[in-house]
Amino acid sequence: MIDEDFVKSLLAGHDCIKVVHQDDCLTISCEPEYLPKICLHLRDEETFDLLVDLTAIDHGVEAEIRFSVVLHLYSLIHKSYLRIHANCLDNDCPLVPSVSSVFPAANWHERETFDMFGIKFSEHPNLKRILMWDDYPYFPLRKEFPLAGVEVPLPAADVSEVTGADVDPAPMMGGPFVSPGTGRMSNAEPRAKDESWSEDAEKPL
Repeated sequence: MIDEDFVKSLLAGHDCIKVVHQDDCLTISCEPEYLPKICLHLRDEETFDLLVDLTAIDHGVEAEIRFSVVLHLYSLIHKSYLRIHANCLDNDCPLVPSVSSVFPAANWHERETFDMFGIKFSEHPNLKRILMWDDYPYFPLRKEFPLAGVEVPLPAADVSEVTGADVDPAPMMGGPFVSPGTGRMSNAEPRAKDESWSEDAEKPL
């Protein structure tokens, strides 16, 4: 398990990080330009050699720092998780360095984060969309994107003709969805703010 001595040692050697209070696991914030260096140190010197997840947070258009990239690492030696936050300093063109050279699994995670949030990863070997088509005009996990989606034409007319499919907004029963801000991550299952309607009961006006 991670103890206080480990935290003190980690902080003493790196001025670019600081501890952020969280209830579930040790969380550090890292200046974005040092992210690959810190990940390399955590992998090679501190045994956090498994990248569990890499995603992002959109704090909203009114936030001073709108986007943060979030990584979860795991150590089989410490038997503990460690979370890293790295802020994107430009709200209009969010950018952080890629860590795919340190954790190859980050390649697809970073592509998905680029696809869904519009965050670019410098030095990524192949940064292109992984879920949506290249010319898709939106970033679906940004706060301003409606939960029900946006109606857009399919990019290939032949696909639309054969399948008869359209890209239509989808009903999001009970949304918006939120997770509790406290407690363990494993218990933070999202819940609908309004659970009074569903496929069988129309949403009250």
